[in-house]
Amino acid sequence: METTQNTFEQFKLNRQLLNAIEEAGYTTPTPIQEQAIPLALAGQDILGIAQTGTGKTAAYALPLLMRIKYAQGQHARALIMAPTRELAMQISEAIIQLSKYTDIRTVVLFGGVGPKSQIEAIRDGVDIIVATPGRFMDLYFREEVTVKHLNVMILDEADKMMDMGFMPQIRKLLEIIPVKRQNMLFSATFSEKVERLSHEFLEFPTRIEVTPQATTAEMVSQTLYELPNFHTKMNLLSHLLRDEEVFNRVLIFTRSREVAGLVHQYLLGRVVREDALRVIHANKGQNTRTNAMEAFREGSVRVMVATDVVSRGIDITEVSHVINFDVPLMYEDYVHRIGRTGRANHVGQAITFMTFADEYHIRKIEKMIRMEIPRTKLPAEIEMMETPRNEMQDMLREIDNQKRKEDPTFLGAFHEKKAYRPPSKFNQKDSRARRGASSRTKKR
Repeated sequence: METTQNTFEQFKLNRQLLNAIEEAGYTTPTPIQEQAIPLALAGQDILGIAQTGTGKTAAYALPLLMRIKYAQGQHARALIMAPTRELAMQISEAIIQLSKYTDIRTVVLFGGVGPKSQIEAIRDGVDIIVATPGRFMDLYFREEVTVKHLNVMILDEADKMMDMGFMPQIRKLLEIIPVKRQNMLFSATFSEKVERLSHEFLEFPTRIEVTPQATTAEMVSQTLYELPNFHTKMNLLSHLLRDEEVFNRVLIFTRSREVAGLVHQYLLGRVVREDALRVIHANKGQNTRTNAMEAFREGSVRVMVATDVVSRGIDITEVSHVINFDVPLMYEDYVHRIGRTGRANHVGQAITFMTFADEYHIRKIEKMIRMEIPRTKLPAEIEMMETPRNEMQDMLREIDNQKRKEDPTFLGAFHEKKAYRPPSKFNQKDSRARRGASSRTKKR
């Protein structure tokens, strides 16, 4: 008898789940789903190395729902941990969608909003909790969460949890939950921190790696512009965004909320219509962030400026461009940022702006992704601005810090009484002459 291959039928899931899968539009399992679902159904511990956008939420959610089957008792039997509010909400939505033909109860817990409604939801009875570590531990210490019935524990985006400093909460959690349980850990990269956590958390796990570590999305073309300073970056960004037909859904990433605010204010009304532009970062309230993401997902917002709070786990399938206004200092975040485009077989483009102080970080990123990011010439009409003295000094200090990392005996350029001249490709002499000629022409 011929066996049906490459459908969800092959996993022998119950009819309620298969109906929900079909309604959600899933037809063929992704590689991570093909490998993880049978192992998870068999009760094995799993270490999954997979990029965001590979379908790993369903890879652990479907076997989890098969295991739980139906609502039972008052207390959670499974816990899924995620590093950010946005990812926790997305996981919860996916599980609710897949369990719609069951009576399984899912509650999502995250900070940034008052806990009252979340506590009420837990008291009403829960089977699966999806949570950020901080809010979960807060409600545990308030004795609002009972952990003794937990028999499945899943850590999603474990590398981001390590980067965000959640290791103490994770260790406390491992001390209080039952020892006898099934564990699954998913991460886009397998850093030393994640490896240490996997030894503490998993028992004889099966490792699944569907793509090489830190592989950039195949459907994403990457390009890099070399720019001297912040104001020239803004000139290029404005130039690109004026082409609304090509740049039709754009995510702009910055290192800090301060820079995100400056970029947003500069673009507002001048380059992008007010109703088509949003900014989100850690200082924004949860409702503001949720509404902004929904508007961006639906397409009513064309341009979103964000910090790395949204670089992982947010599934928006038709982002045309990701622009790295700042080069990320957590190098894995480069992979996650550009992974927001080129999803679900859509082609995407990732554009990175690099100052001479960023070259060190770009070299590290290129080593990690095992490729050189192609450089692109600046459009001739981009005005190259003078670098203010304080910005130049900040960049020089950054270069000193980079050199000290490589050589602890290095004293620093400020100890050498020589004027620093940026590399020729960042030099502003020709651009100043060009700008001067341009302004003289305008005066005539």
